[in-house]
Amino acid sequence: MAKPDCSDILIAGGGLAGMVTALEALRAGKTVTIVDRDTPERFGGLALWAFGGMALIDTPLQRRMGIADSPELALQDWLRFGELDPNDEWPMQWARYYVEHSRSEVHDWLANEGIKFMPAVNWVERGRFGDGNSVPRYHVTWGSSRELVRCMVSALHEANASGRLTIRHRHKITALDHQAGEVCGAAAINEETGEEVRFEALNVVLAMGGINGSHAECRANWPKHRPQPESMLNGAHPFADGKLHHWAKDHLGARITHAGEMWNYAAGFPHPYPHFPGHGLSTIPCKSALWLNHRGERIGPEPLVTGFDTHWLCQQVAAQEKPWTWHLLNRRIALKEFAISGAEHNARIRDKQFPLFLKDLLLGNKDLVRQMEHESPYFIADDTLDGLANKMNALTCSLDIDPAKLKATAEAFDSNFQKGNRLLNDAQIRLIQHARQWGPDRLRTCKPAPLQKPGAGPFIAIHMQLTTRKSLGGLRTDLHSRVLDARNQPIDGLYCVGEAAGFGGGGASGKRSLEGTFLPGCIMTARAAARSIVTGD
Repeated sequence: MAKPDCSDILIAGGGLAGMVTALEALRAGKTVTIVDRDTPERFGGLALWAFGGMALIDTPLQRRMGIADSPELALQDWLRFGELDPNDEWPMQWARYYVEHSRSEVHDWLANEGIKFMPAVNWVERGRFGDGNSVPRYHVTWGSSRELVRCMVSALHEANASGRLTIRHRHKITALDHQAGEVCGAAAINEETGEEVRFEALNVVLAMGGINGSHAECRANWPKHRPQPESMLNGAHPFADGKLHHWAKDHLGARITHAGEMWNYAAGFPHPYPHFPGHGLSTIPCKSALWLNHRGERIGPEPLVTGFDTHWLCQQVAAQEKPWTWHLLNRRIALKEFAISGAEHNARIRDKQFPLFLKDLLLGNKDLVRQMEHESPYFIADDTLDGLANKMNALTCSLDIDPAKLKATAEAFDSNFQKGNRLLNDAQIRLIQHARQWGPDRLRTCKPAPLQKPGAGPFIAIHMQLTTRKSLGGLRTDLHSRVLDARNQPIDGLYCVGEAAGFGGGGASGKRSLEGTFLPGCIMTARAAARSIVTGD
């Protein structure tokens, strides 16, 4: 066996949290080794493919838009919507740390790195009863999260002028080395050659992501009192399998907490060109689409509408008789509202094409709609509801949908408009009208109108499945990102950052996220770990 690689810091995982930890440590003069399972072109992990939204509090952009926000207001929203237990010490401390430091630790830090945000703050996760974000906080990275990764890679190269950074791609850490209770390195497998490799380090930082990439792990942790669908798509990554979490628990006494809390998506469909088996794309569901069960009946009595409570949407979808639902809409709605989360299908934002972005915003995203019509069998269009019903049944190899019932569903909704816009009393329409009060939502949400409005066709049906994404739980950590044992004491030499730590404390979000807390959570926990290692705190 070759001589072990030696460094001050060994980082398990090359996602955003691992990259930020490495960058801060390099700038402080430390030697760093990053061990990452993926290929060099996928360096950056899920952040390379994410949309890039961030929940930030009391920013200059909020102030310019007349949004009065504060850490106190954000914490109030966070604790109420997330349902955090006030006695859950470290998640509570991390939640408080987040709202008090997102401006300085994330917004200002990123601005100094050259990252810019789009000139509007979006209002997501408002809560079905106004119990979520009481003001808009969702800032979108200009260039998407891919630009964030690009900037981090560039910064790592600049900080590595003296060759203090080593990156080992296609290596899987299988165990941590420890002596007298202190972590001092790791063993890994080179997945290209099968060779075992050893790494020595004064400190080890776990940044390997969450557990939701393994559906076996996801199902094992699924809360017993919540419905669970028979099948799901994977919006995480199969490498995020929880194995290192369990190794740290079984061999070092680390604690895994809140593993059953997850940030999943209610409306996904298979990627036309999957990167791995079961790979799902998550849509940003159209607010104006009717959300139907497998029989083509509108799910209710409370209609499903995105932008208010993703956690609740997932539970409603998981409780359906069959593990899929349908979105029923028309081309008018699709052009204005249909979107897919992530950098891959948001080219105007990803490639910083602002004039073309405005054109799509005003005239409709024809390219994406056309792309899905050609690439995905789960995106179905037809000029008539009868024809659409037949195609929906053909996709599911069933006779679940009666064309007459599908038409009756559409007509029941359209009946709201028989007397113009004076007597609209449909709960979905009320939510849409509320959403449209905020300018950015008004630009992306259709004015309520009949589904069968002349000239709005063809009709479109999208076959949707619940898609796993992020783990809200993880290894318990303190505010220095040190991994804690069962006695709440730090395990010497061991840190955990990002999703692996439940974005701080092993579950700072609680049961629900205010959305956009994940990328900032990666940055804050990573900076805390590097600061602690460098200063010896």
